[in-house]
Amino acid sequence: MDLTIVILIEILYAVASLALISVGLAVVFGMMKVINLAHGEFMMMGGYATITAVNLGINVFVAMLIIAPLVVGAIGLVVERLVIRHLYGRLVDTMLATWGLSLFFIGIATVIFGNTTTGISTPIPGLTVGDYQINGYNLFIVVVSVLLMVALYLVLGRTRLGLIARGTMQRPDMASSLGYSPERIYMATFFCGSALSGLAGAILAPLVGLVPTSGGAYIAKAFITVIAGGPSLIAGLVSSASVFGVIDQIFTFAMSPVIGEVALLIAAVVLLRLLPQGITARFFRGRM
Repeated sequence: MDLTIVILIEILYAVASLALISVGLAVVFGMMKVINLAHGEFMMMGGYATITAVNLGINVFVAMLIIAPLVVGAIGLVVERLVIRHLYGRLVDTMLATWGLSLFFIGIATVIFGNTTTGISTPIPGLTVGDYQINGYNLFIVVVSVLLMVALYLVLGRTRLGLIARGTMQRPDMASSLGYSPERIYMATFFCGSALSGLAGAILAPLVGLVPTSGGAYIAKAFITVIAGGPSLIAGLVSSASVFGVIDQIFTFAMSPVIGEVALLIAAVVLLRLLPQGITARFFRGRM
């Protein structure tokens, strides 16, 4: 029974971490159709913003949940104004531009922070379940991910701003004719996507050693999760994260973490072969 509880917690953590890693990209790519290859670097900057704030004496939760998203969101706002807004509707150009931005951010981070590994300790101690020890911080990540999905659903589906944003992404000409500025809505949406990426990097920072190239560890999983989810933003994100998280942890417990990663990638290839439009193109149709 104790082992079963530990396995269930680890599966929940795997699903929650995949959703957390991918939520910023889901907003930018899923809603705006911008292929942001610098997504991992936005997460990396969120981690460094958290570490810097903690080293300056700021509470770690304030640094993770408030400062890091605002800092990375502000950087995303500058990027959108200077680069991205000129490339809407040009997928290949956005790929090249954001790839160049990822190299730029890696270089800047290397100059400022150096190429050595840095990090902070987890603010939540471990928990004992029978004869087993689990990381209490993993439960915090599960709770944050659930609250984030609920908040995203309420904002996009139950508020006027969310409905305007979704409508503008689908028909910017119609939004403009109704008196809304598509340019401002795109700017605000990119800011939110960047802030969510920074939040994810900040929350995961206590679990990993951070270097300027850390973003490369997240970008593949994020794109796989978002693309496999299909057209529905939240339902697709949750469903694909659940499938891949369960597969990853089952093979991790049965064999090793490396085999778990390989199984996740193989599952993604098989899933996209069977459902090329994603999970929500066939299941959960009409869900947000």
